[in-house]
Amino acid sequence: MSVLLFDGDCAFCTDCAHFVERRIRTEARVVPWQRADLAALGVERVEAESAVQWIEDGRRWAGPDAVAVLLRRAQWYWRPLGWALSLAPVSWVAWPLYRLLARNRHRMPGGTAACSLPQAERDLLGPR
Repeated sequence: MSVLLFDGDCAFCTDCAHFVERRIRTEARVVPWQRADLAALGVERVEAESAVQWIEDGRRWAGPDAVAVLLRRAQWYWRPLGWALSLAPVSWVAWPLYRLLARNRHRMPGGTAACSLPQAERDLLGPR
């Protein structure tokens, strides 16, 4: 069973995860990393905080690489996009673009001010 981990405290990330659940059929469980057994999945908290994670058969991909694998494991019409995301020159710019979006996710549609806070500061806010 594959798992897609995302930041469940970020409204933008949660909206993206809901899009995946509604529109991109996959066998993967889509789980906020805050509610996952990270140790069992072989993921460090700092890794989960820094990028979306795809875990499958003991292997792990992060950020745009995780998105590419997700798309390659989805319906046939998503697969070309997943392969394109993995190929140069798209793959060369994927991480810089991913980081740019991640740093500005509080400005994205559905984003909130909490999305821009480091996880340690979000922890201080308590459950929402």
